[in-house]
Amino acid sequence: MTFVTLFPLILGSLSVGGHYLVTKSINFLHAAICFFLAVHILICYWEMCLYRRRSLVEERTTYWQQRYNETGRLPHVEFFTSRIAWKDIFNSRTWADVWATYARYDQSFADRRTFGFNVDVVNGYVTIIPTILLFLTLSTQLIPARFVGMLGLMLFWQCFYMTTAYFVSFFVAKRHEQLSRTDLLVYIVLLNSPWLLFPLFGLYASSHLVVDGNYSVLM
Repeated sequence: MTFVTLFPLILGSLSVGGHYLVTKSINFLHAAICFFLAVHILICYWEMCLYRRRSLVEERTTYWQQRYNETGRLPHVEFFTSRIAWKDIFNSRTWADVWATYARYDQSFADRRTFGFNVDVVNGYVTIIPTILLFLTLSTQLIPARFVGMLGLMLFWQCFYMTTAYFVSFFVAKRHEQLSRTDLLVYIVLLNSPWLLFPLFGLYASSHLVVDGNYSVLM
C-alpha cells in the first residue's frame, strides 16, 4: 500500500529538509528521531481508529480468519497489498483491518478487555499532539530547547515504558505459545522493537536538550 510507505517518508524528509534550512547541516540523530515520529503519528491515527471501530475490528478479525482458512493467504499481506481509493485513506473503517489482520498474531487487539488493546488506544489519543509538536519543533527550533527536551523526555519514556509493558503482558499471558518462532520474531518482536530502540535515541537527545539548554546535540 503506497500510502503507508509514502506518509512517513514524506514527513520525515520534510523534517530533515527543514532542519537543513535552519542549521545548514544534516544530523543522523535528528533524522532517526523524526522519521520515527513520522511513523508514530501514523500509528497514533491507527490507534484512534482502533477505538472508534473496535466492534468492526472484532468482526473483521473473524472475517480474515475465515478468509485465511479458505485461501491460505496471510491476511496482513492481502490487506497491505490491496488497492485503497484515496478517498478512503482517512476513513477509520479502512484502518480497522490493520488491527483485524494483526489479531492473527495477537488476539488482544480484537478484545477490548485486554492491556494490549487499551494501551494502544491510550497511546493514540494521549501522544498524538505531543508527537506532532515535537516533530515540528525539532526541525524549526522555534521553541526553547529545554522545553522541547522536557516534552521529549515525557513522550519517549512513555513509548519505552508502555512497549516494555506490552511485551511483558504478551509473554505473561502466554500468547507466544500460539505462534511459530518465525511469526513471534517477525510480527511481535521486530515490529514492536522500534518503540524500544528509537525512544532510547529520543531520551538521549532530550536529556541533552535539557542539560545543554540548546540544540547542539542535533546539529
